[in-house]
Amino acid sequence: MIMTFVVGAVLGLGLFLLGLALIPRRAGLVKRLAAFDEARAAAARPAYRTVAGESEFSRRLGSALAKFCAEQGWEFRSLRSSLSLVDRSFENYLATKILLGVFGLIFAPLLFALVSLAGLRISIVLPVWAGLVMGLIFFALPDLELRQKVAQRRRDFRHAVGAFLDLVAMNLSGGRGIPEALMAASEIGSGWAMWRIREALVNARITGQTPWQALGALGDEVKVDELRDLAAALSLVAEDGAKVRESLSTRAASLRRRELADLQGEAGERSQSMLVAQMLLCAAFLIFLVYPAVKVMLGF
Repeated sequence: MIMTFVVGAVLGLGLFLLGLALIPRRAGLVKRLAAFDEARAAAARPAYRTVAGESEFSRRLGSALAKFCAEQGWEFRSLRSSLSLVDRSFENYLATKILLGVFGLIFAPLLFALVSLAGLRISIVLPVWAGLVMGLIFFALPDLELRQKVAQRRRDFRHAVGAFLDLVAMNLSGGRGIPEALMAASEIGSGWAMWRIREALVNARITGQTPWQALGALGDEVKVDELRDLAAALSLVAEDGAKVRESLSTRAASLRRRELADLQGEAGERSQSMLVAQMLLCAAFLIFLVYPAVKVMLGF
């Protein structure tokens, strides 16, 4: 009975998809405008970068999924910002999620099929539910990985912003103006964070923006509040170099104190984890020592 129901559902789904494929659909005005906006934004974004080890199929799948999202008007601004922070393309992210989800969906049924070939009788409901659960878990794995990488990148970016503030303050002390001090400080560092700051300042010079406007836009893009606060402070006190130096030095010291507090908190959490692990090991060892005596006393 269950097998008949599953076969009927699969055939019905196949006929429904076949009907959708054969019936021509007319794109609505909203989808056309969304596709136009996405094409204009894609022209301004960097070209699609092929990841090492990525197949042609996954590349085409990612491009097709990104195009479908654009036609539906789904922008995913926060997701694109996070992917830009870890230097990963939106197309590769979508293809990875879909392929992992499909792999998890078929992995459990294949495993149960191999077990059934070994002679064990298993109900068909169990592989179906196991496949759905595994598909959802594998589908969510890229999100968890992205969240961890983004958190680490933002932490590194905050550390770079603290060093950048000190460098700007030293350049201001040497008699340079704010735009020249910002550019000179960004050219000293060689990390990816300094490269992003330097790129934002160069683009601001080309487009006619002020450096603090570029830094504020970069802070909004990477979701780093310290960079947005720096842009707001520079826009307020750009005419007074002494106040700028004092403000930058104070902000750099505040960032260092915050980083030190975060590191101390992480060290405390790790110490507590190690303490719990040691207590569990001691408890297991005590059980190992006491078990023979308890067994003899109770007569087991």
